[in-house]
Amino acid sequence: MLKKIVIAATLFFLPAAIYAQSAPAVTGGGSSIWAGGEFSNFANDYLGRDVGPTVFVDYNVHPKWGAEGEARWLNWSSKNASTEKLSNYLIGPRYRIVRFHHLSVWGKFLLGAGLQTYPSVSQAVAEPIGSGSYFAYAPGVDGEYRITSRISARAGYEWQFWPSAPGAAFTNGRPSNGLTPTGWGIGFNYRILGR
Repeated sequence: MLKKIVIAATLFFLPAAIYAQSAPAVTGGGSSIWAGGEFSNFANDYLGRDVGPTVFVDYNVHPKWGAEGEARWLNWSSKNASTEKLSNYLIGPRYRIVRFHHLSVWGKFLLGAGLQTYPSVSQAVAEPIGSGSYFAYAPGVDGEYRITSRISARAGYEWQFWPSAPGAAFTNGRPSNGLTPTGWGIGFNYRILGR
């Protein structure tokens, strides 16, 4: 008799116990990892533009905030040999400012290293005058449009500040105020893990 009561009680209370489970425990929480690439186009301090690929990884701890890491190689120049070559490796926090249907706008503040090859002093001299790596920080904004549950299109703008790098005045013999490359990127990202 006791066995029948236990079975009946289990069958009676099992649906309530299953229904009582919290949604985050079932779905694994709100964290996700996205990775992607984009084509970047940045204005440099030497009156030119540098273009190249960027790869990035976004780890969203919560649907509204997370962290981003990016690596950018701007090695293709709009001028022949008279422009700088920029690369950077940055990481930092990001926060979703607004979400409207499939569109999300994120703000970010990244820190890391910027690498630069200085341009040649004149068009007649094709060799660059040097290179160096410097501390860099970069506030920015990204817009992401969700195409599928795993794929998003992405476009963004970034303001980079390299306070200790010799700027354009360096080649003219004047004091330097650092570098301030700014530019945009457009590409796609893919959800690797999470919701």
